[in-house]
Parts: sequence; structure tokens; C-alpha cells
Amino acid sequence: MKPMKPMEPMKGMEPMKPMEPMKGMEPWWPKDLGEPATSGAQNGMKYAFFPDKQRLLIERDGQVSTYDSGDHRIGGVSQADGSSKTLTFSSENGDVDLGSLKKLD
Repeated sequence: MKPMKPMEPMKGMEPMKPMEPMKGMEPWWPKDLGEPATSGAQNGMKYAFFPDKQRLLIERDGQVSTYDSGDHRIGGVSQADGSSKTLTFSSENGDVDLGSLKKLD
């Protein structure tokens, strides 16, 4: 039988590295528009509204479309029909159908 080696002292724990700050999601809209007044998602589509630029951006399936929001001050999605993928937004003038806004690109 071999002689047993004496136990070695345990190593102390190493200090934990500080956590990396979590990165927020990168905006999906062009940076030159600034921060949207409101943004969100509904039925796989995203929207962002920029009142100073009178722009409403919609992202569907990775494609971003820009609309001229005119005098509307959009506050959010009031309804969405998942089958036809139409969006209706609420504004101070009542509901605004996406189809009624001028598409810019």
C-alpha cells in the first residue's frame, strides 16, 4: 500500500469579475430620426413614431417602411388584424389606418 500524501491547503476563491453592462437593443430605425415619441410591436410588426419629423416607421419581416404621418400625433396601436396584417393607430384625431398615410419608401 502506498503512503498517502498529506492534504494540500485549499485555494481561496478568486474575486468575481465585474458584470458587463447589458446592452440594450439597437434601434431598428435610422439614427438621424432621433428617439421616437412612441414605439412598440404588434403581431410581429414593429412601429416607431417621430412627431418632429412627421414620420411613422413600420418594420415587417425585416423590411422597414416609412410613412408621412402629417398632422397626426400617434399614440400607439389601437387595433391590429393578424390575418390581413393591417394596423390602425390611435391619434388625437381618432383612429388612423396605416393605408391612409402616404408611404415614402
